[in-house]
Amino acid sequence: MHSIAVLRALGWEPQGADHRLAGHSLGEYSAYVAAGALRFEDALRVVRRRGELMYQTGLDTPGAMAAVLGLAPERVEQTLNEVDGIVVPANYNSPTQLVISGEVSAVERAMEALKAAGAKRVIRLDVSGAFHSPLMEAAIPGLEDALSSIEVSTPRAEVVTNESAHPVSQTEVRSSLLRQLRSPVLWEPSMRHMIEWGAELFVEIGPNKVLGGLVRALDREIAVQAIGTAGQVEEALAGGDPA
Repeated sequence: MHSIAVLRALGWEPQGADHRLAGHSLGEYSAYVAAGALRFEDALRVVRRRGELMYQTGLDTPGAMAAVLGLAPERVEQTLNEVDGIVVPANYNSPTQLVISGEVSAVERAMEALKAAGAKRVIRLDVSGAFHSPLMEAAIPGLEDALSSIEVSTPRAEVVTNESAHPVSQTEVRSSLLRQLRSPVLWEPSMRHMIEWGAELFVEIGPNKVLGGLVRALDREIAVQAIGTAGQVEEALAGGDPA
């Protein structure tokens, strides 16, 4: 969220029909702050509570996650359906990168099955729980309480949500963020939605270029710019407003 504050200090505010925003998992809260739907301070309180709830749920209901590289999402889904136990897609990141999440034993079985199905690599992730899976169900009531305590304003620009890959109305923001906790992050469908909408420039706000790389995996011709420092923000603004 710090980079958003830098952008605002330099005079850039996403608004109107010319801008759309999205954030990956936790980053969706940053997107809503940038769009003016959430106050910065409120978002900080909610994401802190969200993290506490997810961590505790991971302790109470141990889970695991793994990144699957080089296998089409449809093939990953088919393979997971053949694995005993709870293991589901958690992040649809690109046509060749998907993250799975679920019970430890089920994820371990799925990793072997996915390798046998032709995945180039299957990498166990160092996480404290099975995020974006049904195993996060116990965290839902606490997050609902946290979200109900804050005000949601009408976004100045539409936010494409993780759980639907489409924008939602002001009245749906809380319920969408709540569903996101146990639903897969539909990042690839979200980026496809924005490309079809007519996006010509994607600006990644943060310390690295991971998300921009995922966009380029969909369309090598799309312009992508990473902004992680004040200097980069000033350079971007000198060339025109990010869209």
